[in-house]
Order: sequence, then C-alpha cells, then structure tokens
Amino acid sequence: MSSEFTIRHATIADLETLVGFNSAMAWETEDKGLCLETLRRGIGLMLEDASLGFYLVAEFEGKPVAQLMVTTEWSDWRNAHFFWLQSLYVNPDHRRQGIFRRLYETVERLARESGNVCGIRLYVERTNTRAQEAYVNLGMAHSHYDMYEVEF
Repeated sequence: MSSEFTIRHATIADLETLVGFNSAMAWETEDKGLCLETLRRGIGLMLEDASLGFYLVAEFEGKPVAQLMVTTEWSDWRNAHFFWLQSLYVNPDHRRQGIFRRLYETVERLARESGNVCGIRLYVERTNTRAQEAYVNLGMAHSHYDMYEVEF
C-alpha cells in the first residue's frame, strides 16, 4: 500500500496543514499545547527561507497525511553537514503503512546526493521505545552522545 503515497517538498500552501500536524504531534508525544501563532510564524519562515531547513510532506490520494522537517548542523570535524530529522508526524489513520520509511529514504537520498551531508541524526524521548525500534529498523544506531539544553 505504501506505493500509493507520494513524497514532496512542502510549500507555503501547506502552512496550515503543517501547523495542525505539529500541534497534534506536540500534544500526542509530550502533552504540550503550542502557541499556534508562534508555530505558524516559525513554519512560515522556514518555508520562505530554505537556509533554515525544509519540510517533506507525504500525500495519499492528493491529501497530506504526514510530515518530516529537516534542519542542518555544520560539523567542522567532518567539513560537512548533518541532516537532523524533526517534527515527524503521521496521521493516525495512515500509520504502520511505511510512510515514515518512505520519508526517511527520501531524506537519505537527498543527503547522499547533496555531496555535503555526512550523516543523519535525530533525538528521541528515552521512553519512546516504539520510535527507537523504527529507527533501528531503518539502520540507525544509538549514538554515544546525550543531549543537554537550556530553554528560554
């Protein structure tokens, strides 16, 4: 069934869909309500400024059903970028159908074709074992790094 899905780069016409998907993802994964206007401005800026990253959208029968955001991190050690996978969301009606795999494969192809991307990274909640299994099944390995942060 996954062959019926298409993957494309998001455009400004996808703004409200991406706002809805991100809001649903934050609530589902972290019980966190987001400020929709801040979210709308943040997504809109990325859609207008490719230097910030890009979104991919998966469609089924012409309707968006999933998203994945990609940002970059420069590695001076490798003289290349890492692609960071973020803001993954698949509509509940379309889960377990290979959509994330297709999104990931698209990102990996874009990374390899770019000539200046040395790897793909993501972060995941420690308790989200289902997602961790999915990442391992795609060939990703647990990193030896832990993440620390300060939010403002």
